[in-house]
Amino acid sequence: MKSVGIIHTTPATIASLGALAQELLPGVQVVNLLDDSILGDMRDNHNVAFVRERWLSYAATLEKLGVSAVLSACSTVGEFAEEADKALSVRVMRIDEAMAEEAVARGSRIAVFATLRSTLDPTVRLVERKAKEAGVATEIDTVLVEGAYDALMAGDKAAHDAKIAQAVSERLASADVLVLAQASMASALSSLEGAGGKVLTSPRLGMERLAKELGLAD
Repeated sequence: MKSVGIIHTTPATIASLGALAQELLPGVQVVNLLDDSILGDMRDNHNVAFVRERWLSYAATLEKLGVSAVLSACSTVGEFAEEADKALSVRVMRIDEAMAEEAVARGSRIAVFATLRSTLDPTVRLVERKAKEAGVATEIDTVLVEGAYDALMAGDKAAHDAKIAQAVSERLASADVLVLAQASMASALSSLEGAGGKVLTSPRLGMERLAKELGLAD
């Protein structure tokens, strides 16, 4: 049986990615690792070297468990996943890579939304790199959705989603594509009306890419 390891930095992504795995990765066992101290450390720029050390150790542990691939569920530490992919024998993927590629394919004016400031820079760097690889020019606008992360951590998903939906609606007309940087933000899609398919989230696109990696999709 094939298996995948998913490294989470918030419990908010465990159920949603698990549901997508059941749909898109039939017969594949999922091993979840959660370290919910990482986001706080990255947000506060606290001992980032140790965050990197322990994230890489989680990926190495999953490799020793014999998983077929490792997926980083967190965009904030996506660059650690890229480092692990080069260092380990198992494939290590970041959930937002497919989303970034799709964004630069859809248009040049890209708005990137995050609920944590620490997620904006790595996401923008990824989008810029994908644009360069594709040979296209982009204009990237970044938006920090104030208060949304705190609402989610307080268990108020409705307020979290509403704040994101409001921020996105204010920029629908000025952007070709709008990127929700964190996998945990995908739940806000149900609160968005009139987006016209311009809003991208990472969970489904990332899982579809993982399915291809495992030979489960074309």
